[in-house]
Amino acid sequence: MQFGAYLGLDEREQRLLAYGALIHDIGKVEIPRSILTKKGKPTEDEWRIIQMHVIWGKEIINAYPSLQEFAPLVELHHERLDGRGYPYGLKGEQIPKLVRILTILDSFDAMTTERPYQRTKTVDEAFAELKRCAGTQFDPYYVDRFIAMMLETAVPRYVTS
Repeated sequence: MQFGAYLGLDEREQRLLAYGALIHDIGKVEIPRSILTKKGKPTEDEWRIIQMHVIWGKEIINAYPSLQEFAPLVELHHERLDGRGYPYGLKGEQIPKLVRILTILDSFDAMTTERPYQRTKTVDEAFAELKRCAGTQFDPYYVDRFIAMMLETAVPRYVTS
């Protein structure tokens, strides 16, 4: 919500972004726990299963007419600005604005929270990764705005375990 307000999104877009952020990974309920909690890299077969969560999530969302407006956030949050994402390989402006924003928020969260498959990054390390991937994975406009907002709001500089 804070980032949506910072960007000047209207109330509807802020609501879509906030609720979309909460439910975007709903399709992971279909992934076996052994894959989700595995330490280390997934196998090729496990990776294909993991990638299916966006399709399964869209199917779950589409079963509820009141949630269908969130479908792009659920289905497309692993698309990349350079077209190398999934499930469709969308590129640049083909990816809806709110999805491009959510991808940054989700990635920052993934980097700065404890996960069994990777070391938790500090806030500064996560900022550096977002900047490094701006223009390929992430929309550079929103990366710059996100980091600026975080710095302006005095976010703690390091995540503690």
